[in-house]
Amino acid sequence: MGSLSSRLLWKESKQKAVGSCEHRKRKRSLECHCETETDEELENLLNTPRRKKLKSTSKYIYQTLFLNGENSDIKICALGQEWSLHKIYLCQSGYFSSMFCGSWRESSMNVIELEIPDHNIDAEALQVAFGSLYRDDVLIKPSRVIAILAAACMLQLDGLIQQCGETMKETISAQTVCGYSSAAGVYGLDSVKKKCLEWLLNNLMTHQSVDLFKELSIGVMEQLIASPDLLVMQVEMDVYTALKKWMFLQLVPSWNGSLKQLLPEADAWFSKRRKEIEENITFLECEQGSPFMPVFRHLRLQYIISDLASVRIVERDCLVPSEWLSSIYKQQWFTMLRAEQDNDMGPQEISKDDLENNSMRCGRKLAKDGDYCWRWTGFNFGFDLLVTYTNRYIIFKRNTLNQPCSCSVSLQPHRNIAFRLRLASFDNDGKVICSKTSGYQILSLEKDQEQVVMNLDSRLLLFPLYICCNFLYTSPERRADGVERTDNPEN
Repeated sequence: MGSLSSRLLWKESKQKAVGSCEHRKRKRSLECHCETETDEELENLLNTPRRKKLKSTSKYIYQTLFLNGENSDIKICALGQEWSLHKIYLCQSGYFSSMFCGSWRESSMNVIELEIPDHNIDAEALQVAFGSLYRDDVLIKPSRVIAILAAACMLQLDGLIQQCGETMKETISAQTVCGYSSAAGVYGLDSVKKKCLEWLLNNLMTHQSVDLFKELSIGVMEQLIASPDLLVMQVEMDVYTALKKWMFLQLVPSWNGSLKQLLPEADAWFSKRRKEIEENITFLECEQGSPFMPVFRHLRLQYIISDLASVRIVERDCLVPSEWLSSIYKQQWFTMLRAEQDNDMGPQEISKDDLENNSMRCGRKLAKDGDYCWRWTGFNFGFDLLVTYTNRYIIFKRNTLNQPCSCSVSLQPHRNIAFRLRLASFDNDGKVICSKTSGYQILSLEKDQEQVVMNLDSRLLLFPLYICCNFLYTSPERRADGVERTDNPEN
Protein backbone atom coordinates (compact mmCIF):
# COMPACT_ATOMS: atom_id res chain seq x y z
CA MET A 1 0.00 0.00 0.00
CA GLY A 2 2.71 2.44 0.96
CA SER A 3 4.68 1.48 -2.13
CA LEU A 4 1.75 2.05 -4.47
CA SER A 5 0.94 5.35 -2.78
CA SER A 6 4.47 6.60 -3.21
CA ARG A 7 4.38 5.74 -6.94
CA LEU A 8 1.14 7.65 -7.41
CA LEU A 9 2.53 10.67 -5.58
CA TRP A 10 5.68 10.56 -7.75
CA LYS A 11 3.58 10.44 -10.93
CA GLU A 12 1.34 13.28 -9.73
CA SER A 13 4.32 15.49 -8.86
CA LYS A 14 5.83 14.83 -12.30
CA GLN A 15 2.62 15.91 -14.02
CA LYS A 16 2.55 19.09 -11.93
CA ALA A 17 6.17 19.81 -12.84
CA VAL A 18 5.35 19.41 -16.55
CA GLY A 19 1.97 21.09 -16.60
CA SER A 20 0.69 23.17 -13.69
CA CYS A 21 3.32 23.30 -11.00
CA GLU A 22 2.10 25.79 -8.41
CA HIS A 23 5.72 26.59 -7.59
CA ARG A 24 6.31 27.52 -11.27
CA LYS A 25 3.31 29.89 -11.19
CA ARG A 26 4.77 31.72 -8.19
CA LYS A 27 8.35 31.58 -9.45
CA ARG A 28 8.84 35.38 -9.47
CA SER A 29 7.65 35.80 -5.84
CA LEU A 30 8.64 32.57 -4.13
CA GLU A 31 11.72 30.40 -4.37
CA CYS A 32 10.84 27.11 -6.05
CA HIS A 33 12.76 24.04 -4.81
CA CYS A 34 11.18 21.51 -7.19
CA GLU A 35 13.25 19.90 -9.92
CA THR A 36 12.54 21.63 -13.28
CA GLU A 37 13.50 20.74 -16.81
CA THR A 38 15.22 23.05 -19.28
CA ASP A 39 13.29 24.46 -22.27
CA GLU A 40 14.98 21.92 -24.53
CA GLU A 41 14.05 19.00 -22.22
CA LEU A 42 10.44 20.23 -22.05
CA GLU A 43 10.25 20.47 -25.85
CA ASN A 44 11.58 16.91 -26.14
CA LEU A 45 9.21 15.71 -23.43
CA LEU A 46 6.18 17.34 -25.08
CA ASN A 47 7.41 16.45 -28.57
CA THR A 48 7.05 20.12 -29.64
CA PRO A 49 8.88 21.08 -32.87
CA ARG A 50 11.09 24.20 -32.86
CA ARG A 51 9.52 27.35 -34.36
CA LYS A 52 10.85 28.41 -37.73
CA LYS A 53 11.04 32.03 -38.90
CA LEU A 54 8.40 32.57 -41.54
CA LYS A 55 9.02 34.63 -44.67
CA SER A 56 7.12 37.93 -44.42
CA THR A 57 4.05 38.38 -46.59
CA SER A 58 5.65 41.36 -48.33
CA LYS A 59 8.78 39.40 -49.28
CA TYR A 60 6.67 36.46 -50.43
CA ILE A 61 4.49 38.68 -52.62
CA TYR A 62 7.50 40.45 -54.12
CA GLN A 63 9.33 37.21 -54.88
CA THR A 64 6.40 35.13 -56.06
CA LEU A 65 4.19 37.62 -57.83
CA PHE A 66 6.61 40.29 -59.05
CA LEU A 67 9.93 38.54 -59.65
CA ASN A 68 8.47 35.16 -60.65
CA GLY A 69 5.34 36.60 -62.27
CA GLU A 70 3.07 33.84 -61.00
CA ASN A 71 -0.65 34.18 -61.88
CA SER A 72 0.09 37.26 -63.99
CA ASP A 73 -2.89 38.65 -65.89
CA ILE A 74 -1.13 41.39 -67.87
CA LYS A 75 2.21 41.91 -69.57
CA ILE A 76 3.86 45.36 -69.75
CA CYS A 77 6.48 45.95 -72.45
CA ALA A 78 8.81 48.96 -72.51
CA LEU A 79 12.40 49.78 -73.42
CA GLY A 80 13.02 46.26 -74.71
CA GLN A 81 11.93 44.63 -71.43
CA GLU A 82 8.82 42.68 -70.39
CA TRP A 83 7.14 42.49 -66.97
CA SER A 84 4.52 39.89 -66.06
CA LEU A 85 2.35 41.83 -63.62
CA HIS A 86 -1.10 41.96 -62.07
CA LYS A 87 -3.83 44.51 -62.72
CA ILE A 88 -4.92 44.58 -59.08
CA TYR A 89 -1.43 45.79 -58.10
CA LEU A 90 -1.00 48.10 -61.09
CA CYS A 91 -4.18 49.96 -60.10
CA GLN A 92 -2.20 51.52 -57.22
CA SER A 93 -0.68 53.65 -59.99
CA GLY A 94 -2.78 56.59 -61.10
CA TYR A 95 -1.51 56.04 -64.63
CA PHE A 96 -2.75 52.43 -64.85
CA SER A 97 -5.84 53.04 -62.73
CA SER A 98 -7.10 55.54 -65.30
CA MET A 99 -6.13 53.20 -68.12
CA PHE A 100 -7.96 50.15 -66.76
CA CYS A 101 -11.01 51.86 -65.30
CA GLY A 102 -11.71 54.17 -68.24
CA SER A 103 -12.93 53.53 -71.74
CA TRP A 104 -9.41 53.18 -73.14
CA ARG A 105 -8.77 50.28 -75.48
CA GLU A 106 -5.90 49.15 -73.20
CA SER A 107 -8.43 48.27 -70.47
CA SER A 108 -9.21 44.98 -72.21
CA MET A 109 -5.70 44.19 -73.46
CA ASN A 110 -3.45 41.54 -71.94
CA VAL A 111 -0.24 42.98 -73.41
CA ILE A 112 0.49 46.72 -73.25
CA GLU A 113 3.32 48.50 -75.01
CA LEU A 114 4.34 51.58 -73.02
CA GLU A 115 5.76 54.63 -74.75
CA ILE A 116 8.45 56.28 -72.64
CA PRO A 117 8.76 59.95 -73.68
CA ASP A 118 11.11 60.91 -70.81
CA HIS A 119 14.79 60.28 -71.57
CA ASN A 120 15.52 60.10 -67.83
CA ILE A 121 13.58 56.83 -67.55
CA ASP A 122 15.41 53.57 -68.20
CA ALA A 123 14.52 49.89 -67.77
CA GLU A 124 16.17 49.71 -64.36
CA ALA A 125 14.06 52.63 -63.10
CA LEU A 126 10.88 50.95 -64.38
CA GLN A 127 11.92 47.74 -62.59
CA VAL A 128 12.12 49.65 -59.29
CA ALA A 129 8.87 51.53 -59.95
CA PHE A 130 6.90 48.38 -60.79
CA GLY A 131 8.50 46.52 -57.89
CA SER A 132 7.43 49.24 -55.45
CA LEU A 133 3.81 48.17 -56.05
CA TYR A 134 4.58 44.76 -54.54
CA ARG A 135 6.62 45.71 -51.48
CA ASP A 136 6.52 48.01 -48.46
CA ASP A 137 9.83 49.82 -48.88
CA VAL A 138 12.34 50.53 -51.63
CA LEU A 139 16.06 51.26 -51.35
CA ILE A 140 16.90 54.22 -53.59
CA LYS A 141 20.52 55.02 -54.40
CA PRO A 142 21.42 58.70 -54.98
CA SER A 143 22.90 57.78 -58.37
CA ARG A 144 19.55 56.32 -59.45
CA VAL A 145 17.10 58.67 -57.76
CA ILE A 146 16.44 60.99 -60.73
CA ALA A 147 15.65 58.09 -63.07
CA ILE A 148 13.37 56.48 -60.47
CA LEU A 149 11.68 59.85 -59.80
CA ALA A 150 11.02 60.25 -63.52
CA ALA A 151 9.46 56.77 -63.70
CA ALA A 152 7.42 57.39 -60.55
CA CYS A 153 6.07 60.67 -61.95
CA MET A 154 5.10 59.07 -65.26
CA LEU A 155 3.29 56.22 -63.47
CA GLN A 156 1.82 58.62 -60.85
CA LEU A 157 3.19 56.73 -57.85
CA ASP A 158 2.79 59.31 -55.09
CA GLY A 159 4.49 57.25 -52.37
CA LEU A 160 7.56 56.58 -54.50
CA ILE A 161 7.72 60.23 -55.57
CA GLN A 162 7.74 61.28 -51.92
CA GLN A 163 10.47 58.76 -51.08
CA CYS A 164 12.60 60.03 -53.98
CA GLY A 165 12.19 63.56 -52.68
CA GLU A 166 13.32 62.57 -49.18
CA THR A 167 16.32 60.72 -50.60
CA MET A 168 17.32 63.78 -52.62
CA LYS A 169 17.05 66.14 -49.65
CA GLU A 170 19.19 63.83 -47.51
CA THR A 171 21.95 63.42 -50.12
CA ILE A 172 22.49 66.97 -51.45
CA SER A 173 26.18 67.60 -52.06
CA ALA A 174 28.47 69.38 -54.52
CA GLN A 175 28.16 66.39 -56.86
CA THR A 176 24.34 66.14 -56.76
CA VAL A 177 22.94 69.62 -56.07
CA CYS A 178 22.69 70.88 -59.66
CA GLY A 179 21.18 67.66 -60.99
CA TYR A 180 18.72 67.51 -58.12
CA SER A 181 17.72 71.16 -58.54
CA SER A 182 17.08 70.71 -62.26
CA ALA A 183 15.09 67.47 -61.73
CA ALA A 184 13.08 69.05 -58.91
CA GLY A 185 12.04 71.83 -61.28
CA VAL A 186 11.03 69.38 -64.02
CA TYR A 187 9.05 67.06 -61.73
CA GLY A 188 7.53 69.65 -59.43
CA LEU A 189 9.34 68.89 -56.16
CA ASP A 190 9.34 72.41 -54.73
CA SER A 191 10.67 71.35 -51.33
CA VAL A 192 13.71 69.69 -52.96
CA LYS A 193 14.33 72.75 -55.14
CA LYS A 194 14.21 74.96 -52.05
CA LYS A 195 16.69 72.72 -50.22
CA CYS A 196 19.07 72.81 -53.18
CA LEU A 197 18.87 76.61 -53.30
CA GLU A 198 19.62 76.82 -49.57
CA TRP A 199 22.62 74.54 -50.02
CA LEU A 200 23.96 76.66 -52.88
CA LEU A 201 23.47 79.92 -50.96
CA ASN A 202 25.59 78.48 -48.14
CA ASN A 203 28.26 76.83 -50.29
CA LEU A 204 28.70 78.80 -53.52
CA MET A 205 31.21 81.19 -51.95
CA THR A 206 32.40 79.14 -48.98
CA HIS A 207 33.20 75.91 -50.85
CA GLN A 208 33.96 76.92 -54.44
CA SER A 209 34.77 74.23 -56.99
CA VAL A 210 35.46 74.09 -60.72
CA ASP A 211 32.88 71.35 -61.31
CA LEU A 212 30.17 73.25 -59.45
CA PHE A 213 30.82 76.43 -61.48
CA LYS A 214 30.53 74.40 -64.70
CA GLU A 215 27.18 72.91 -63.72
CA LEU A 216 25.43 76.04 -62.44
CA SER A 217 22.94 77.37 -64.99
CA ILE A 218 22.37 81.04 -65.69
CA GLY A 219 18.91 80.92 -64.10
CA VAL A 220 20.13 79.37 -60.84
CA MET A 221 23.14 81.69 -60.63
CA GLU A 222 20.87 84.71 -61.06
CA GLN A 223 18.79 83.55 -58.09
CA LEU A 224 21.89 83.11 -55.96
CA ILE A 225 23.49 86.47 -56.73
CA ALA A 226 20.20 88.30 -56.16
CA SER A 227 19.62 86.74 -52.74
CA PRO A 228 20.41 88.61 -49.51
CA ASP A 229 21.06 85.19 -47.96
CA LEU A 230 24.12 84.46 -50.11
CA LEU A 231 26.89 83.62 -47.64
CA VAL A 232 29.66 85.87 -48.94
CA MET A 233 33.36 85.41 -48.23
CA GLN A 234 34.87 88.13 -47.83
CA VAL A 235 33.15 91.11 -49.53
CA GLU A 236 31.05 91.89 -52.62
CA MET A 237 34.15 92.10 -54.78
CA ASP A 238 34.61 88.38 -54.16
CA VAL A 239 31.14 87.79 -55.63
CA TYR A 240 32.24 89.64 -58.77
CA THR A 241 35.39 87.50 -58.95
CA ALA A 242 33.36 84.31 -58.55
CA LEU A 243 31.03 85.41 -61.36
CA LYS A 244 34.00 86.06 -63.61
CA LYS A 245 35.31 82.53 -63.03
CA TRP A 246 31.85 81.03 -63.50
CA MET A 247 31.23 82.91 -66.76
CA PHE A 248 34.59 81.78 -68.13
CA LEU A 249 33.74 78.12 -67.40
CA GLN A 250 30.32 78.49 -69.00
CA LEU A 251 32.01 79.78 -72.16
CA VAL A 252 34.94 77.35 -72.06
CA PRO A 253 33.49 74.19 -70.42
CA SER A 254 36.36 72.06 -71.75
CA TRP A 255 38.85 73.84 -69.50
CA ASN A 256 40.38 71.50 -66.92
CA GLY A 257 42.52 72.84 -64.16
CA SER A 258 42.60 73.54 -60.44
CA LEU A 259 40.61 76.20 -58.64
CA LYS A 260 43.87 78.05 -57.97
CA GLN A 261 44.57 78.31 -61.71
CA LEU A 262 41.03 79.37 -62.61
CA LEU A 263 41.18 83.13 -61.98
CA PRO A 264 44.43 83.76 -63.92
CA GLU A 265 43.09 81.69 -66.81
CA ALA A 266 39.80 83.59 -66.78
CA ASP A 267 41.58 86.98 -66.68
CA ALA A 268 43.81 85.98 -69.60
CA TRP A 269 40.84 84.75 -71.64
CA PHE A 270 38.77 87.90 -71.10
CA SER A 271 41.80 90.09 -71.82
CA LYS A 272 42.16 88.41 -75.19
CA ARG A 273 38.46 88.84 -75.96
CA ARG A 274 38.65 92.50 -74.99
CA LYS A 275 41.06 93.12 -77.84
CA GLU A 276 38.76 91.37 -80.32
CA ILE A 277 35.49 93.22 -79.63
CA GLU A 278 34.58 96.74 -80.71
CA GLU A 279 36.00 99.70 -78.87
CA ASN A 280 33.74 101.19 -76.16
CA ILE A 281 31.79 97.93 -75.92
CA THR A 282 32.14 95.90 -72.73
CA PHE A 283 32.04 92.12 -72.73
CA LEU A 284 28.50 91.87 -71.33
CA GLU A 285 27.30 94.09 -74.18
CA CYS A 286 28.72 91.87 -76.91
CA GLU A 287 26.87 88.88 -78.34
CA GLN A 288 28.92 86.32 -76.42
CA GLY A 289 28.46 88.03 -73.06
CA SER A 290 24.86 89.28 -73.27
CA PRO A 291 23.26 86.05 -71.91
CA PHE A 292 25.11 86.67 -68.62
CA MET A 293 23.94 90.27 -68.21
CA PRO A 294 20.90 89.40 -66.01
CA VAL A 295 23.22 87.70 -63.49
CA PHE A 296 25.71 90.59 -63.27
CA ARG A 297 22.86 93.07 -62.80
CA HIS A 298 22.37 91.68 -59.30
CA LEU A 299 25.89 92.57 -58.19
CA ARG A 300 25.81 95.23 -55.48
CA LEU A 301 28.25 97.46 -57.28
CA GLN A 302 28.00 100.22 -54.67
CA TYR A 303 30.04 97.99 -52.33
CA ILE A 304 32.61 97.18 -55.02
CA ILE A 305 33.43 100.75 -56.03
CA SER A 306 33.96 101.66 -52.35
CA ASP A 307 37.44 100.11 -52.57
CA LEU A 308 40.11 101.61 -54.85
CA ALA A 309 41.81 98.31 -55.73
CA SER A 310 38.46 96.77 -56.65
CA VAL A 311 37.49 99.74 -58.83
CA ARG A 312 40.73 99.42 -60.77
CA ILE A 313 40.11 95.71 -61.44
CA VAL A 314 36.52 96.27 -62.58
CA GLU A 315 37.56 99.13 -64.88
CA ARG A 316 40.41 97.05 -66.31
CA ASP A 317 38.23 93.99 -66.97
CA CYS A 318 35.66 95.93 -69.03
CA LEU A 319 33.02 93.31 -68.31
CA VAL A 320 30.36 95.57 -66.79
CA PRO A 321 28.66 98.25 -68.96
CA SER A 322 30.03 101.70 -68.22
CA GLU A 323 26.48 103.07 -67.78
CA TRP A 324 26.01 100.81 -64.78
CA LEU A 325 29.17 102.09 -63.14
CA SER A 326 28.40 105.75 -63.93
CA SER A 327 25.01 105.41 -62.28
CA ILE A 328 26.56 103.86 -59.18
CA TYR A 329 29.32 106.48 -58.96
CA LYS A 330 26.68 109.24 -59.03
CA GLN A 331 24.50 107.52 -56.48
CA GLN A 332 27.39 106.99 -54.07
CA TRP A 333 28.54 110.59 -54.44
CA PHE A 334 25.11 111.86 -53.36
CA THR A 335 25.08 109.36 -50.48
CA MET A 336 28.45 110.66 -49.29
CA LEU A 337 27.25 114.26 -49.46
CA ARG A 338 24.17 113.41 -47.41
CA ALA A 339 26.33 111.66 -44.80
CA GLU A 340 28.73 114.61 -44.59
CA GLN A 341 26.47 117.63 -45.00
CA ASP A 342 23.04 116.41 -43.90
CA ASN A 343 24.59 114.53 -40.98
CA ASP A 344 22.79 111.32 -41.94
CA MET A 345 22.93 109.16 -38.79
CA GLY A 346 22.07 105.99 -40.68
CA PRO A 347 18.89 103.88 -40.74
CA GLN A 348 16.23 105.02 -38.27
CA GLU A 349 13.90 102.04 -38.56
CA ILE A 350 13.94 98.45 -39.75
CA SER A 351 13.09 98.06 -43.42
CA LYS A 352 13.46 94.46 -44.52
CA ASP A 353 13.31 95.44 -48.20
CA ASP A 354 16.12 97.99 -47.78
CA LEU A 355 18.33 95.48 -46.01
CA GLU A 356 17.61 92.63 -48.38
CA ASN A 357 18.05 94.63 -51.59
CA ASN A 358 20.70 97.20 -50.67
CA SER A 359 22.78 95.87 -47.78
CA MET A 360 26.47 95.08 -47.94
CA ARG A 361 27.07 91.32 -47.89
CA CYS A 362 30.29 90.21 -46.23
CA GLY A 363 31.64 87.28 -44.27
CA ARG A 364 34.52 85.72 -42.43
CA LYS A 365 35.71 82.16 -41.75
CA LEU A 366 37.10 81.35 -38.31
CA ALA A 367 39.22 78.22 -38.77
CA LYS A 368 39.52 77.47 -35.06
CA ASP A 369 38.59 78.87 -31.67
CA GLY A 370 40.54 81.86 -30.42
CA ASP A 371 40.47 85.66 -30.31
CA TYR A 372 39.86 87.54 -33.58
CA CYS A 373 39.41 91.17 -34.54
CA TRP A 374 38.84 92.41 -38.11
CA ARG A 375 37.14 94.96 -40.34
CA TRP A 376 35.76 94.62 -43.86
CA THR A 377 37.70 96.95 -46.14
CA GLY A 378 36.14 99.73 -48.16
CA PHE A 379 34.77 103.23 -47.61
CA ASN A 380 31.67 103.01 -45.42
CA PHE A 381 30.79 106.69 -45.11
CA GLY A 382 32.93 107.37 -42.06
CA PHE A 383 31.71 104.35 -40.10
CA ASP A 384 34.76 102.24 -39.24
CA LEU A 385 33.28 99.07 -37.83
CA LEU A 386 35.53 96.68 -35.93
CA VAL A 387 34.27 93.14 -35.31
CA THR A 388 35.67 91.05 -32.48
CA TYR A 389 35.15 87.40 -31.60
CA THR A 390 36.30 86.45 -28.11
CA ASN A 391 35.08 84.16 -25.32
CA ARG A 392 31.97 83.14 -27.27
CA TYR A 393 30.96 86.77 -27.83
CA ILE A 394 30.74 88.73 -31.08
CA ILE A 395 31.22 92.43 -30.51
CA PHE A 396 30.73 95.44 -32.82
CA LYS A 397 32.76 98.57 -32.14
CA ARG A 398 32.47 101.96 -33.79
CA ASN A 399 36.06 103.08 -34.13
CA THR A 400 36.74 106.81 -34.36
CA LEU A 401 39.86 107.77 -32.42
CA ASN A 402 41.13 104.64 -30.64
CA GLN A 403 42.44 102.65 -33.61
CA PRO A 404 44.13 103.87 -36.80
CA CYS A 405 41.99 103.76 -39.93
CA SER A 406 42.99 104.14 -43.59
CA CYS A 407 39.75 106.02 -44.40
CA SER A 408 38.19 109.14 -42.95
CA VAL A 409 35.89 108.61 -39.96
CA SER A 410 32.74 110.38 -38.88
CA LEU A 411 32.82 112.32 -35.61
CA GLN A 412 29.06 112.55 -35.25
CA PRO A 413 27.99 111.85 -31.65
CA HIS A 414 25.80 108.95 -32.75
CA ARG A 415 25.74 106.70 -35.82
CA ASN A 416 23.22 103.97 -36.57
CA ILE A 417 23.82 100.75 -38.42
CA ALA A 418 21.22 98.23 -39.59
CA PHE A 419 22.49 94.67 -39.66
CA ARG A 420 21.78 90.98 -39.65
CA LEU A 421 24.39 88.57 -38.31
CA ARG A 422 24.38 84.85 -39.19
CA LEU A 423 26.64 82.03 -38.03
CA ALA A 424 26.87 78.52 -39.44
CA SER A 425 28.95 75.34 -39.33
CA PHE A 426 28.89 72.69 -42.07
CA ASP A 427 29.62 68.98 -42.42
CA ASN A 428 31.79 67.51 -45.18
CA ASP A 429 28.90 67.56 -47.66
CA GLY A 430 28.18 71.24 -47.06
CA LYS A 431 25.05 70.66 -44.97
CA VAL A 432 24.41 72.99 -42.06
CA ILE A 433 25.21 71.33 -38.74
CA CYS A 434 24.15 74.29 -36.64
CA SER A 435 23.25 77.92 -37.27
CA LYS A 436 22.15 81.06 -35.51
CA THR A 437 20.95 84.48 -36.61
CA SER A 438 20.46 87.81 -34.90
CA GLY A 439 17.60 88.77 -37.19
CA TYR A 440 17.41 92.29 -38.58
CA GLN A 441 18.38 94.93 -36.02
CA ILE A 442 19.42 98.58 -35.72
CA LEU A 443 22.34 99.44 -33.48
CA SER A 444 23.13 102.99 -32.35
CA LEU A 445 26.74 103.59 -31.29
CA GLU A 446 28.53 106.56 -29.81
CA LYS A 447 32.14 107.32 -30.70
CA ASP A 448 34.39 104.36 -29.87
CA GLN A 449 31.50 102.51 -28.24
CA GLU A 450 31.34 98.73 -28.47
CA GLN A 451 28.36 96.43 -28.12
CA VAL A 452 27.91 92.67 -27.77
CA VAL A 453 25.65 91.59 -30.64
CA MET A 454 25.68 87.82 -30.15
CA ASN A 455 26.48 85.34 -27.41
CA LEU A 456 27.25 81.81 -28.61
CA ASP A 457 26.36 78.72 -26.63
CA SER A 458 28.60 75.65 -26.69
CA ARG A 459 26.46 73.92 -29.32
CA LEU A 460 27.49 76.55 -31.86
CA LEU A 461 31.19 76.31 -31.15
CA LEU A 462 31.90 73.99 -34.06
CA PHE A 463 34.82 75.04 -36.22
CA PRO A 464 35.41 76.15 -38.85
CA LEU A 465 32.74 78.72 -38.06
CA TYR A 466 31.35 80.95 -40.81
CA ILE A 467 30.18 84.45 -39.93
CA CYS A 468 28.03 86.28 -42.48
CA CYS A 469 26.74 89.84 -42.13
CA ASN A 470 24.38 92.19 -43.95
CA PHE A 471 25.06 95.86 -43.22
CA LEU A 472 23.32 99.11 -44.14
CA TYR A 473 25.34 102.16 -43.07
CA THR A 474 23.23 105.00 -44.47
CA SER A 475 19.55 105.83 -44.71
CA PRO A 476 17.93 105.06 -48.06
CA GLU A 477 17.55 108.25 -50.04
CA ARG A 478 13.98 109.53 -50.30
CA ARG A 479 12.87 111.62 -53.25
CA ALA A 480 10.63 114.63 -52.82
CA ASP A 481 7.57 112.59 -53.81
CA GLY A 482 8.30 110.17 -50.99
CA VAL A 483 9.28 107.31 -53.28
CA GLU A 484 12.40 105.52 -52.22
CA ARG A 485 15.38 105.58 -54.56
CA THR A 486 16.69 102.11 -55.32
CA ASP A 487 20.21 100.96 -55.96
CA ASN A 488 19.34 98.72 -58.90
CA PRO A 489 21.16 99.87 -62.06
CA GLU A 490 18.21 98.66 -64.14
CA ASN A 491 16.12 101.61 -62.93
